Amino acid sequence: MYTGIVQGLGRVAALTPTISGLQIALRIPPELLHELQIGASVSVDGVCLSVVTIQGNLISFDAINATLDRTNLGDRRVGDVVNIERSARQGDENGGHAMYGHVSEAARISSIQLDGPYAHVALYVRNPWARYLFPRGFLSINGASLTLAEADADRGYCRVNLIPETIRATGLFQYKVGDRLNIEVESQTQVLVDVIERVLERKLGTRMTT
Repeated sequence: MYTGIVQGLGRVAALTPTISGLQIALRIPPELLHELQIGASVSVDGVCLSVVTIQGNLISFDAINATLDRTNLGDRRVGDVVNIERSARQGDENGGHAMYGHVSEAARISSIQLDGPYAHVALYVRNPWARYLFPRGFLSINGASLTLAEADADRGYCRVNLIPETIRATGLFQYKVGDRLNIEVESQTQVLVDVIERVLERKLGTRMTT
């Protein structure tokens, strides 16, 4: 479980193909190493991964092919940075929203600006995930909890405005139009939309049979 508050940036030190996917070695900030153990869950650009090796501040994770297919981790190169968040503990303050690290899809950037009063990132989101986008709703983007300033489910378009702190604390600076960002739709919104749709389908079905 995560909160979407990025705690630091890891830097990709090595990418090693494996039989089942890819092993990713990251150098992470020393303050994020406290009590880190093999098997611990860490959000890496919004993807929940398990620690497989620890060598000083060099931490390795295995990403299987199914994870690479759904996320942008396969796009990373040595030297890139990734957003890091340790899993939340009971009683921790949640300044973002509840997240699981289960990426919905890797959405392509349609527009990005990281300076000036109109700093933002806009994405194209495919179905079925587009129907969970609502203005003022939550969306995890590369593991950061952000609020949608604009959303159009019919077009699969959404935009978040970026404050300077978000730009400073995340790895968004290395992205450009056409690149992919990991998104995770907010779970409560997904459940609510799905329940309403099922209820409406049942009511319409009942009317058609009477």
